[in-house]
Amino acid sequence: MPDLVAFNNRVHARLDPWREKRWVRWLFYIVAVGLIAVALLWVILSANQMSEEEILGYEPALPTMVRGNDGNPIGTYARERRVNLSYDDYPIQVVEAFISAEDKTFFSHGGIDYPALANAVFEYTTKSVTGGGRAAGGSTITQQVAKNLSGDDDYSPVRKVREAVLAFRIEDTLSKEEILALYLNEIFLGRNAYGVQAASRAYFDKDVGELDLHEVAYLAAIPKGPSNYHPVRNKARATARRNYVLRQMEENGFITPQERDAAIAEELVAIPQGSAQPFREMGGYFLEEVRRKLLEDYGEEAGDGENSVYAGGLWVRTSMDAEMQDAAAEALREQLARYDGSRGWRDLGMKIDMSQDWNSQLRIAAVGTGFPDWKKAVVLEKDGQAARIGFTNGETALLPRSAALQPRAGGGGIAFNNIAVGDIIVVKDLGNDEYALRSIPQVSGAFVAQQVNTGRVLAMQGGFDAMGGGLNRATQARRQPGSAFKPIVYVTALENGFTPASVVLDSPFCVWQGADLGEKCFRNFDGKYSGPKTLRWGVEQSRNLMTVRTASETGMAKITANAERMGVGQYPNYLSIALGAGETTPLALTNAYAILANHGREVKPSLIDYVQDRKGKVIFRQDNRCAIMENCNAADYDGGNMPRPPSRARQIIDAQAAFQMVHIMTGVVERGTAVRLASLDMPLFGKTGTTSGPTNVWFVGGTPEIVTGTYIGYDENRNLSRSAQGGNTAGPVFMMFAEKVLKDRPKVPFRAPPGIRMVRIDRQTGTRVFGTFPTSEERLSSVIWEAFKPQTEPRRSWRAVEEEPEDDLPTIPDNLVTRPAPARPAQPAPADDDFLQRQGGIY
Repeated sequence: MPDLVAFNNRVHARLDPWREKRWVRWLFYIVAVGLIAVALLWVILSANQMSEEEILGYEPALPTMVRGNDGNPIGTYARERRVNLSYDDYPIQVVEAFISAEDKTFFSHGGIDYPALANAVFEYTTKSVTGGGRAAGGSTITQQVAKNLSGDDDYSPVRKVREAVLAFRIEDTLSKEEILALYLNEIFLGRNAYGVQAASRAYFDKDVGELDLHEVAYLAAIPKGPSNYHPVRNKARATARRNYVLRQMEENGFITPQERDAAIAEELVAIPQGSAQPFREMGGYFLEEVRRKLLEDYGEEAGDGENSVYAGGLWVRTSMDAEMQDAAAEALREQLARYDGSRGWRDLGMKIDMSQDWNSQLRIAAVGTGFPDWKKAVVLEKDGQAARIGFTNGETALLPRSAALQPRAGGGGIAFNNIAVGDIIVVKDLGNDEYALRSIPQVSGAFVAQQVNTGRVLAMQGGFDAMGGGLNRATQARRQPGSAFKPIVYVTALENGFTPASVVLDSPFCVWQGADLGEKCFRNFDGKYSGPKTLRWGVEQSRNLMTVRTASETGMAKITANAERMGVGQYPNYLSIALGAGETTPLALTNAYAILANHGREVKPSLIDYVQDRKGKVIFRQDNRCAIMENCNAADYDGGNMPRPPSRARQIIDAQAAFQMVHIMTGVVERGTAVRLASLDMPLFGKTGTTSGPTNVWFVGGTPEIVTGTYIGYDENRNLSRSAQGGNTAGPVFMMFAEKVLKDRPKVPFRAPPGIRMVRIDRQTGTRVFGTFPTSEERLSSVIWEAFKPQTEPRRSWRAVEEEPEDDLPTIPDNLVTRPAPARPAQPAPADDDFLQRQGGIY
């Protein structure tokens, strides 16, 4: 103990002189308080930082990738362009360039470069006092990763401390390679590119493995200030910064002096902004409809859930057939341009401020040019013989007066005299640097192609070009279908006692609507009457009076109930609805025809086959029939018979009536209002539609496998030309589409359901015919094979049986396929039953 007392006395003796100096004591207190404050701040900031589990589980925001039914990419949904790669996916030269430019000691420090941090603190202090601007960051790559993870971009010492705390935690949790991969995937490099792979595409349209050394060095130069080192606006500055990175790489021993000099000698050339095409985007209207569905199911941003559309990295397989989508877009555009072209040239009504950068203004102008060889341009100069025009890529060309001689719509002379400097126009590229003036059609429309037995939408075009406006007329435009609604009327009649041979009077028909509305008289399109004709003939010739008579006898309540079950719409029980006065969408009406072609079984239109999350797990599947079966998936296959997933589709229309309706509509193509399509020489059914005015024209129909719907009309619902009809205006769209993608496919016949009986009749009178057989070469013949439900076909007389030659036996038509008929219950048979069995052709 004495020894301890002596030691204590010696210590106090040494401290006594210092105790006498008050400033030393205050300095000691200040330092102590400062250290305590820093420690408390550290503890507080550490408590609010990401945990190790959160760091390990961190996933950057990734775009949603959309693919067609063949698996090829067709589009993305992204706020930030980003491609996530692993560390091993990056070439070593990319790693070396970014380390040389941003953090030379990355692989040796523990998260913070203390000399650089001290310098940053000093700069911050001095510049805060003097107002000299923003201080240099002094952040390591790890600190930059911490900043990205925290999302904190405050300019303050507190943020720097918080960043340093998180940097230490990241270094304790992740390997250097994992940290660097996060950095290379997250860093913003301009042009809406986040991460090196996205920037490589944005600036050079290359993958990272294809970059040259000088291109790698330029990308590593960008993080200090993407706008400061723009490859076009600030090319000299960008080149100087790139060369600095190359010199740093040489000093660090990553490249040789010869490689450095060769790279410095290279000119910095980047592609025009927005011109990178990692894949060919297509189907703008289709993609937009898919986006709407995904947003409804998964939300928009990261806060909406881990599978959000713009951050979740979803992989979406759609039903879109790329070949059909191209054909649909081209066919609709061609018909719209053809219809509108004779009505003169129209100004877009869009101008550019020529005192500003015209190129950037032109790029963002919302003009959808549709055709690949149509381009938007701005008039830069003009004289009496030509105009100099500029394009989005910065190039210019001449538009001669002779290429703009169309009359201006509504009067006002020729088009060339009505364009001025600053006008945005549309031109067609004729090749050899020659261009001709064009205008975007005012008339619009929609086209849908759908698979019959599944409802999968194979193509969708909702207008001339999605860039020109967001309205998707295939799903959002509600229009009157006119006569295209009539198959719903007639299939209901066929379910309720009518047959294709039923005779209906084509003559004046009026109804009393009450004291307020008085009498309503209907009329045919041509204003004429044809007297008694078969139901089939009435459909083929689209006779309004026969339709309202049939609807009146069947009952509108039954017709509107069927329309609702088929998804066409909910309508009041007015006879005018039978003539298509109710509104619907092209997709809904097309799907109703698919139900008819599917033997009355329900199908619902779908655009998405399945959705996977970023890890590949399927989180949505449209066809989930395997969920109720064993050994249905490929992984479970035992080598036996292939599993047959059951169909769970509802039977919403009588199968035999549905087939009768489709069979009747084959006559619409063969000899009716859609006879123009008969030249396609394939099994087809369909129905045209033309509303009053006419304001809307339609053709809906297709093959046994694919049904399509075409609508054409003005968005303002104003009148088309008097000559416009479904057959001559909407039908050609289907013809152009079919010639490209359907004509060379196997000619699959329409299949009849069990029980259908094919009988020869006169298609105008409905009487039974003997001794004459329909042939494919005589499609305009009055004698046809007609489809009847059992015991509903026209009966023959006893005399007809006696006079019928025994060897006059029918052959099955080539365009029909037989199926065994169910056994009929025993019943008393007429004397001609045996002959009826041989002659009728039971299906």
